[in-house]
Amino acid sequence: MADPARAARLAQRIKVIVAEALRRRVKDERAELITVTDARVTNDLQHSTVYYTVMAPDEESRAGAEAVLAANQGTLRYELGRQLNIRLTPTLEFVADEIPESAAHMEDLLRKAREQDEQVAALRKDAQPASEEKPYRWQVEEEPAASEDDAASEDAGRSSSADR
Repeated sequence: MADPARAARLAQRIKVIVAEALRRRVKDERAELITVTDARVTNDLQHSTVYYTVMAPDEESRAGAEAVLAANQGTLRYELGRQLNIRLTPTLEFVADEIPESAAHMEDLLRKAREQDEQVAALRKDAQPASEEKPYRWQVEEEPAASEDDAASEDAGRSSSADR
């Protein structure tokens, strides 16, 4: 088992190498749309997972980018082996990164929530109370002042319960 810090450093290096190899070595127009977002390496340094996004609006371009990565997996692994100074070159697995889509979905939900908040604020602006008196507030009535006889009987009750 390798040190987790070493695996993290190697993952960052793999991310850079794969991104550069896609730009320089792969001779396909569809590779220009691919952005490498992250890489992870197992602790034994045998397998790596490379996360990528495709900067294209349609599914056809995304499928094309996936095909480019699958077709050039050997070339990319060769570049890894050539540039890394480790005994075994890790295998490559490419996974489409879903973060941009989920972030866009979250932004859409936040936009809808802001619009609903603005509608509620507009309704509240012109709203009037149901009645002039405040029906949900109770007036606290003052308790009558305790007489000296009541205070003496309370003291006697306390002392008798304390004696028990």
